[in-house]
Amino acid sequence: MFTFEPPPESEIWDKLILCQNDIIEMFDHYAEEFEEPGLDYFNKPDGSWINRVWKNKHIRRAHIDVVDARATKGLWMMHVCCFPDLNNDGPIYGFDVIAGKNKITGAFHDFSPSATLEHELIDEYYRSVENFVPKKQRELPEWAKNIFTDKMLAASNVKADEADDIIAIAIRNLAMYFMTIGESAGQGNVDEVKGAQNYYCENQQMNPHTPNVMKSLGLPEADVEKFCTDMLFPKIV
Repeated sequence: MFTFEPPPESEIWDKLILCQNDIIEMFDHYAEEFEEPGLDYFNKPDGSWINRVWKNKHIRRAHIDVVDARATKGLWMMHVCCFPDLNNDGPIYGFDVIAGKNKITGAFHDFSPSATLEHELIDEYYRSVENFVPKKQRELPEWAKNIFTDKMLAASNVKADEADDIIAIAIRNLAMYFMTIGESAGQGNVDEVKGAQNYYCENQQMNPHTPNVMKSLGLPEADVEKFCTDMLFPKIV
């Protein structure tokens, strides 16, 4: 049984909880939360598993997923992803973190092409990370190279000072994303954008690490399998 208990003190976790709250506040400010069928089952009242989605005129799905197993397993995990509307050729915003008490074991951030790599928002993303070099860079598997830009922020063994830099980049870029994604409205071919976003989801679903980590955190295997297949990166049918 996955139970929630008060977590031990941790500077890294404190920073990430603040980041989580900032993201939710930004989602509330720029978009409207909605009920996605079936997702409520994976949104636990005690905060041990958070799954909430928002949308606005230009973003069809802004999702935050948090698994808080600090007290039981010594780990905390967050996934944030924003998909533009299907008539918008803007990129997909992504930010993922897995953290233990003393360090972030994996941090990933990108503006991934939804329809085209030649987009001003991706150029802005490149500028946001051009002066940041992770102290320990993560090597990406083939499925990730299929969908992420070659400037993706992928860091491991992240201590508190470097965590500040990564969080600041991700939060600034999320604000910039919300404020400017509407400028691309109407510039995307619906069929092309739909195909590109489904390709992104297909490749994300190839990631074996996410379900394995979630199972190791104590979440029921059947719930994890359903969540990762139907809820985490749902394809457009």
